[in-house]
Parts: sequence; C-alpha cells; structure tokens
Amino acid sequence: METEVQIDYQRIEKAIGYLKSNFRMQPTLEEVAAYVHLSSFHFQRMFTEWAGVSPKKFLQYLNIQYAKSKISSATEITLFDLAHDTGLSGTGRLHDLFIKLEGMTPGEYKNGGINLQINYSYQESTFGPLFIASTDKGICYMAFADDPEVPLQELRLRLPNASYRQATDTLQENALGIFRKDFNNLQQVKLHLKGTPFQLKIWETLLKVPSGDLVSYSGLANAANQSKACRAVASAVADNPIAYLIPCHRVIRSTGDIGQYHWGPDRKAAMIGWEAAALEFTE
Repeated sequence: METEVQIDYQRIEKAIGYLKSNFRMQPTLEEVAAYVHLSSFHFQRMFTEWAGVSPKKFLQYLNIQYAKSKISSATEITLFDLAHDTGLSGTGRLHDLFIKLEGMTPGEYKNGGINLQINYSYQESTFGPLFIASTDKGICYMAFADDPEVPLQELRLRLPNASYRQATDTLQENALGIFRKDFNNLQQVKLHLKGTPFQLKIWETLLKVPSGDLVSYSGLANAANQSKACRAVASAVADNPIAYLIPCHRVIRSTGDIGQYHWGPDRKAAMIGWEAAALEFTE
C-alpha cells in the first residue's frame, strides 16, 4: 500500500515531467495544478514544501539555458577546482565531502561476495521509495524501488554468493541523512562497491561534481583523464550502483538536454531542480 509520502512525490514527479516537456510554453501554476488534479493553492504549497521554492522558480532550473550555463564551466580543470574551492561555501554542497568510496577486494569481486553479509531495507526518500543495502564496510547498492522486487534481484545478480538479511543498520541511516537537508550534521558515508578499476575511477570522479552543478559526458571524461573513452565513461555512468550518492544524475548531454536516467528522466529532472533550488536557498 502506497504511503502519503509516495503519493505526494508521484504528484510532484508528474508535475516535473509536465514542466520539463512544456517549459518553452512557460505553463502557469493553474495549468500544472490541473494536470496533477490539485487546486492551485494545494499544489503551490505541496511543491514549495518539497523543493523549497515555488513551481515558477523551479521551472527556471529545468530550463535548457540553465543546464547549458552549468556544464559550460565544468571543464577538466574547474570541475576539480569547484569541488575543493566551493565544497564548504554552502551547506547544499557539504554532503559531497562526506562520501568515501572503497572497491571490493579482487577476491570479493571474483567470487561474487561469497563471504559478504548484506543487510538491506526499504526506505522513504525525497525522490520516492528507496532500496538500500550495506556490507560491514559500507553501502554496496542503492536504488529507487518503484517495484520493490527489482532492486533486490539486481543486487543478487551483482553479488550472487553473498548472504542477505532484511535489516536497517547505522551505515544505511548515515546514508539516508543526505535527504534531510541538514548537511551540517551528516556522518561520513562509506561505499563498498563491486566495479572494475575503470568504473571505480569514473564513480570517484562523479563524486567531485558538487551538488547543484552539472557536467557533460565529455567533461566527465576529461576530468577523469579519459578524454578518448567517452563511450566507456557513459557506460560506467549507466552502471552506477548507488543512486543519488554517486551523482550520475548530474551528468547531462553537451546540448543541455537532461537525457535518460536508470530510474527515470523525470526523477533525474527532479533531482537537478531540487539541488539547484536547495543551493540557492542555503547559500
């Protein structure tokens, strides 16, 4: 049975999809509210509580020109400079400094996690129902669980020989703090991932893209010193096993188009707009 939080996010996601598809027409508050079957007053209040800004302001963050302006400065030099120079300039960016990535050992990688105990749980998040799993070293998988059975099946394919137990632990709770907008009180988030050396390098580079900023695939490839491997970089982005914490949603096409996303393009647009709104609100 869906919770009230899930129902509200579905309405927000539907509204964002409408805004993303029709932003050139600059739809009115009344038009968007009618699309999600809410009164203008109720929709304005619900949306502002979720994003921190009005639907009209949020629409500006989904505009192609906004996206183009953000990726235009994300070169192989300024991407890293931004991560260090502005990492502490606003609370909206602080969470990027609290994530530590560790690859699994060659033995763990090869044997499919035969000695790993994995805890997993289903949680609520700003962007819908979430599946989160952890080993004793860190978060090993996190995915949006629109269908609760799919994420566990996908994780079992990645680590078929691990032992699984449905339980919430401290590692998971620390990771979920990312959605609370209280970045000053975050505990360090540790990731424990199965990936090739190339994938781990791309995921580590993704962690250096600050909240509220965007990067093109070619910009990400340059930042990882893989300028001739854009297709492989795009594949590594698509194979990211940690939703939101490893911010593959911040990678968009060089044209400024938001592009596809494993957990839905409307959800990706919601994340981009939410982070941009949060950044302006806190700085």
